[in-house]
Amino acid sequence: MTKSRMNPKVDVYLGNAKKWRKELEKLRRILLGCQLTEELKWGKPCYTFQASNVVIMLPLKEYCTLLFCKGVLLKDAHGILVKAGENTQAARQIRFTHLREIVGMETILKDFIHQAIEVEKAGLKVKYKKISEFKFPEELQKKLDEMPALKTAFKALTPGRQRGYLLYFSAAKQSATRESRVEKCMRQILKGKGLND
Repeated sequence: MTKSRMNPKVDVYLGNAKKWRKELEKLRRILLGCQLTEELKWGKPCYTFQASNVVIMLPLKEYCTLLFCKGVLLKDAHGILVKAGENTQAARQIRFTHLREIVGMETILKDFIHQAIEVEKAGLKVKYKKISEFKFPEELQKKLDEMPALKTAFKALTPGRQRGYLLYFSAAKQSATRESRVEKCMRQILKGKGLND
């Protein structure tokens, strides 16, 4: 396999890394050896295959990670892929706390990367839960029933944006908090914007 070219933006990113620098540099060398295109997306090193996101390097507080965008579709014979969060549907990650872990797993990591590339070559898609399968807070439903324009705007949002709002509203334990969150987000929804737009 041919090596990929280094992206100068990622050079700057790694040059500014305060934590996990050695680990990220080693992961980068592995990724660049696997025919991926190196980019900087969402402020993080992202590796793509034919314009599709395959894997992202993330330095976090407790560990650094390789996040496989369609990790749920990968075969994990070693049982090391982890869901990033309880509501994560597609992505899976491998976490590292020391350079020697990466060195010891290099062959396994390359296998996961090659699997992820094959997923893209095959055009495989993750089957996401439908919006109707998510918990729909009463407080939101009440506002949608009261305001037809809000209902229309909410339905016009992309499934990902709808999901973001549903998770945000449902995360509040108290009804008053859910109601307050819905109120605060109404203008954003009416503008056709997502929670973090």
